[in-house]
Amino acid sequence: MSIKTRILGLAASLIVVASLASWLAYRELSENIIERWGQQVAEIQVRYDSARLLQSLEREIGLAKQMASSSTLINWAASPDDETLKSEAIRQMESFRSNFRDNNYFVALVGNGHYYYNNAENEYAGSQFRYVLDEEKPDDAWFFQLIEEGRDFHLNVNPDTELGVTKLWIDVLMRDEAGEIVGMVGTGLSLDAFLQDIVDIDQEGITTLFVDYNGAIQLYRDRNYIDFASIIKPEGQKNTVDLLFEDPQDKQQILGMLQLLKKRGDQAGQVESGFVTVDGRKHLAGVAFLPAIGWFEITLLDLHTLLPQSYLWPLVAVFLVTLLVSLLLFHFIIQSRILKPIMSLERAVEKVREGSFDLPRLEKPNNEVGWLADHFEKMAQKLGQSTRELETKVAQRTDELNRLARIDPLTGLKNRRGLDEILEEEIQRARRQDSGFGVIWLDIDHFKTINDNLGHQAGDQILCRVALWLKAGVRPYDHPGRWGGDEFVVLLSPCDPDTLEQIARRIRELVEQESRKTGAAVTVSVGGFFARPGDTSDTILRHADRALYRAKAGGRNQVCIDTRDDETALSEN
Repeated sequence: MSIKTRILGLAASLIVVASLASWLAYRELSENIIERWGQQVAEIQVRYDSARLLQSLEREIGLAKQMASSSTLINWAASPDDETLKSEAIRQMESFRSNFRDNNYFVALVGNGHYYYNNAENEYAGSQFRYVLDEEKPDDAWFFQLIEEGRDFHLNVNPDTELGVTKLWIDVLMRDEAGEIVGMVGTGLSLDAFLQDIVDIDQEGITTLFVDYNGAIQLYRDRNYIDFASIIKPEGQKNTVDLLFEDPQDKQQILGMLQLLKKRGDQAGQVESGFVTVDGRKHLAGVAFLPAIGWFEITLLDLHTLLPQSYLWPLVAVFLVTLLVSLLLFHFIIQSRILKPIMSLERAVEKVREGSFDLPRLEKPNNEVGWLADHFEKMAQKLGQSTRELETKVAQRTDELNRLARIDPLTGLKNRRGLDEILEEEIQRARRQDSGFGVIWLDIDHFKTINDNLGHQAGDQILCRVALWLKAGVRPYDHPGRWGGDEFVVLLSPCDPDTLEQIARRIRELVEQESRKTGAAVTVSVGGFFARPGDTSDTILRHADRALYRAKAGGRNQVCIDTRDDETALSEN
């Protein structure tokens, strides 16, 4: 056998062996990159989808809880046959209807089983009472089941056969002062619109669904899989998430992730992931628990759709050409043109695997390995950019929530923004109900002197004490707040002029009396104004401020109630 033959045979053997090794390395490397990337994307996507769902529901849940705590509704539920209470309750229910996202509400009373409902079209105006709940009817079993379980809050995807609608219902129990359940209130979100906005978001390769605490499917793009009225179904008859998988191991894995997250309790933000097979294709499943609503969010990522391996097929040719060149310039090419770039690429892959997109400087020779490094760098930059964009969105939403904070951090009362919003709500309510409300504006007498003599820390303590006395001096449903500095504002509703004056005097006396007990006498000057329908916020605050000015000008530690007559005011020494 000639040397040429031996050399050609050896070269061919080396090429075959090297090609096989390169192919295996390519498959392992590409699969590893895709899986590592997929795990990070799955975690980000799960949190993003969870945030979108909670953003859509938190406001509705908060309004439903506020409605359930309405004293008007609770009093009516205790005496459902009282027509006066009923009329007031319906007016309150209708005011909530305009605030809900889908402009509908329901109220169900325990006392007589009456079910009230009105929709966005105001179709049932004047006849909100729709039917009587019957414990013997399967369609009404959800109500009695929730009452029996005593869960204060529940989400329920259920068709209402009486009303002919299918919605995602937000159910909140209504309790009296003794803690007894007297009814249930809530609202319904359009299932089709909710699925389109939250679940069926038309992202190829990404499937999102939500299941309840027991794994029953609640939101999914295929309505045939949704488990309607889960609460009244016994276990074993529900459409649970394992129905989406054919392999028993996949079913066990998904259910195992749910159980693992359950054991961790209310630790929001925890994400479990694993590979499963759906419709014959490998998917990465990410699961997170949402303690705020008691549901699980599941995201299925088809990695071969999001990042097909075909995108990396040119790398095979890169490896083969590199190996052919290595036979000609073995040492130099292997060391300087292949090994060093691959080692730098390996370090970059390690960085990406660890979750860092701050890549080291990559060796980029003008060959296939350099192109591979460039492709990887661009891919990593794109992944980093996507990650930063998602993080930016989360940060923006967090900043937005912080900006919308309505609580004064020092006193725990509402701050100026919170007071402004409540004032606007009261102005609108006054117009709707043709009634008035009271506004009290007060500040601490000689507060600057207190700060100068005793220091700002002592001043802050006095502000906190005045805030406590202020809360003690008003009714539970009034709205005290800190306007700024040493100024406080209280919105009284419902209210009449006599009540306004009575509460204003009580506040002044309470502050003076309680402060003496602490050894540091503090007094306040109080101004008040009774607002009527049609008054604007500027008008109301101007009158209240004018009354406060008169109280201070009259010697402080006084109450002045301003009226619409610029020359008339009531005062108290």
